Amino acid sequence: MKKTYNLKHLILSAMFLALAFVLPFITGQIPQIGAMLLPMHIPVLLCGFFCGAPWGLAVGFIAPLFRSVIFGMPPMFPTALCMAFELAAYGLVSGFMYRLMPKNRVSVYAALICAMVMGRAIWGIAMFMCMGGNFGLEAFIAGAVTSAVPGIILQLVLIPVLVIALQKVNK
Repeated sequence: MKKTYNLKHLILSAMFLALAFVLPFITGQIPQIGAMLLPMHIPVLLCGFFCGAPWGLAVGFIAPLFRSVIFGMPPMFPTALCMAFELAAYGLVSGFMYRLMPKNRVSVYAALICAMVMGRAIWGIAMFMCMGGNFGLEAFIAGAVTSAVPGIILQLVLIPVLVIALQKVNK
């Protein structure tokens, strides 16, 4: 049973990693739209919910780095490097929080919002460190909130719908 459970998580994680590679191609022709819709974030958050914290962390950390190496986007420094820490936090926190809570709609939103807040905070810290301290509050708000509003809304609508729908299917 344990080996089947791990194999299921490995396969799902590989699928989420593949989605993190492919989804940015939808917005890849216009980088500003990709920065607004945050297509790599969705599969990482879902991986955390469905596979758990360790798998979500791994997929979140690997996705932007491999995508940068293979496709050159996002640029490795500082974007992909900082995204790796941000997305790792998304996968870790969404999986950890969701595991601790009862499986209901409120828990999905609570875990999602915690993951989004922590991920953005980690991204801000990583950017501050990579930029040698030349990354202030205005830059953080612009990058983590203002320019990302469409992606934040997309995540708040899409992720709970998918998690709740798939919860019902698996019952």
